[in-house]
Amino acid sequence: MKTSWDSPTSAPASRTVLWVSAHPEPDSLNGRLRRDGIAALHRQGHTVVESDLYAMGWDPVIRPENLDRRGRVSPTRVSAAGRRAQLEDAQPDDVAAEQLKLRRADAVIVQFPLWWYGMPAILKGWFDRVFVSGFAFGTDPHTGRRLRFEQGPFRGARALTVITLGDRPASIGPRGKSGELHELLFGLLHGTFAYTGMEPLVPWALPSADFTDADSHARARCSLRDRLVRLFDEEPLRYREQFTGDYTDQWELQPEVLPGQTGLSVHLR
Repeated sequence: MKTSWDSPTSAPASRTVLWVSAHPEPDSLNGRLRRDGIAALHRQGHTVVESDLYAMGWDPVIRPENLDRRGRVSPTRVSAAGRRAQLEDAQPDDVAAEQLKLRRADAVIVQFPLWWYGMPAILKGWFDRVFVSGFAFGTDPHTGRRLRFEQGPFRGARALTVITLGDRPASIGPRGKSGELHELLFGLLHGTFAYTGMEPLVPWALPSADFTDADSHARARCSLRDRLVRLFDEEPLRYREQFTGDYTDQWELQPEVLPGQTGLSVHLR
C-alpha cells in the first residue's frame, strides 16, 4: 500500500492481502472462516499476511511507553507525540511492524465479531495505535496536501470488512431494527477506510452466527469465497470526495447537493 509521498513504481506481479482478525478463540466460527478465506486467497495466487491480534497478544491501549520508543511523551499531547514518533522513525516495534504490513498491502481484510454494535476493543486499539498522524493521515511533507479521502495516503488499496453478528438477516436491511449494514459500520467504512484513501467494499456479513450449523457454515464459506474471488474487481462503495465541491469549508454538504435529504447515506455518491 503506497503512501502518497512514495515514488511511483510499476504494478506488482502479484497481490498482497493483509488479513487482520480479532477473535479470541481460534477454533470458533470466525477462526474457521479466516482459515477458509486465507486458503481461498492462496488458491488465487495471492500472498496473505496475517495480523491475528489475540494470538499476537496485541496491546490495544495507548500509554506513554508504547507511543514513542524513546520515551518522549507528553500525556496531554497524545496525537502530537504519535506524529512526532512517526516522522522521526521512533514508533514502537509492534506498531512499526503493522505499518510495514499496511504499506505492502494491495488490500486489507478486517474480520471481527460485531460486539455491542462495534468492533472488539483489541481491534479498535489496533487502529488507534497504528493509524497515526504522519502515517494514515496528516499533511504530505513534500507538497503540503491534506491527506484524507481522495487525497489519502492509501489510495488504490481495497478494504473488505468480514463480520459475524447475532442479528437476523432482515434486521440489518433497509428497514431493519439494527440499520442498513453500511450505515451500521459507517465509522469504519467512511471514517477510517475512505478517510485514509482506501476503497471500502460492501461488507460481508454472516447474521444469526450463533445458530450456524454445518449446512449454513458451508453456505457461508461459499459466499465468502465468492467475495474474495472478486476482491480486486467489484465496485467499491463510492463515498463523496471532500475536495471536489460537494462540501463546504465546514465539511457540510453544499445546499444544492441532495437538498432536504439527511442521514449517513447522503455521503454516498
